[in-house]
Formats: sequence, C-alpha cells, structure tokens
Amino acid sequence: MNARRIRLPRAVPLLASLLLAITAAPAAAQGSIDCELRYDLSGWSIFYKTGKGSGTVTCDNGQSMAVQIRTKGGGASIGKTTIRDGRGEFSGITGIDDVLGTYATAEAHASAGKASGAQVMTKGDVSLALAGKGEGWSLGVAFGKFVISR
Repeated sequence: MNARRIRLPRAVPLLASLLLAITAAPAAAQGSIDCELRYDLSGWSIFYKTGKGSGTVTCDNGQSMAVQIRTKGGGASIGKTTIRDGRGEFSGITGIDDVLGTYATAEAHASAGKASGAQVMTKGDVSLALAGKGEGWSLGVAFGKFVISR
C-alpha cells in the first residue's frame, strides 16, 4: 500500500491551539471557590442528639442558597442548646451544590449559660469548619451527622 502524505495549511496548528485554549479556560475557571454558611440551630440530647436549623450559603463566585440543617447522633451526651448567627467555612468546593449532603461529626462538649464552640467535619473531599455562640447547657461526647439540604 502506498501511504500518501497530506499537507495541512500552516494556520491549522495555530487554529487548533486557539480552540484548545478557549475550551480549556472554563475548566480552569472551575477551580476551588470559597463558600460561607451563616446559620441558626437549636437542639437537645439525652444520649440521642438531635437539632434543626436553617441558614444561607454564600460563595465568592456570587452564588447563594438557602439551606436547612439537621443534626443527629448519639453518645454519652445530655443538654439543650441554641446557636444564633453561627458561621461556617467550607473548603474543597467547586460549586455551591458541593455543600449539600451529610457530614461526619465527633465532638466533646461542656457548657452552661452562654457558650461558644467550634467544630470541623468532613464529607469526602469537602470540609466544614463551624464556629458559633449560643445559650443552653450541655455535657458529653457525641458522634453523628450534620446534614445540609435545600
């Protein structure tokens, strides 16, 4: 068989490079974004720990979403707490929907009256660091989940 060599115009490699650059730009732009959660949460525990709340996730790319929060877990825990104007920071986010889902939690807590606390939790590659001030009383160690939904 005879193979024939096809000659392409010189502009083709330049055009291919330009198209590659244009299509690769959105993929690079979809890197990590910074998102923050502002929330209110109240709950109780007597060995079983539960809580409900709501909040808003706001990202530095302009996206925003109202969310519902549920906490569930268990352990050697007793108490009743309310957090107002809590704040959380996400890491590992590429889009606002990445914040939705179930985060694994573990905590040791003790408070009476006015209290403040911090906690870090994970969901795969996504981490959430929470900090808040509240009222109530609690004592114990608990494991469970922190669920963020629409």
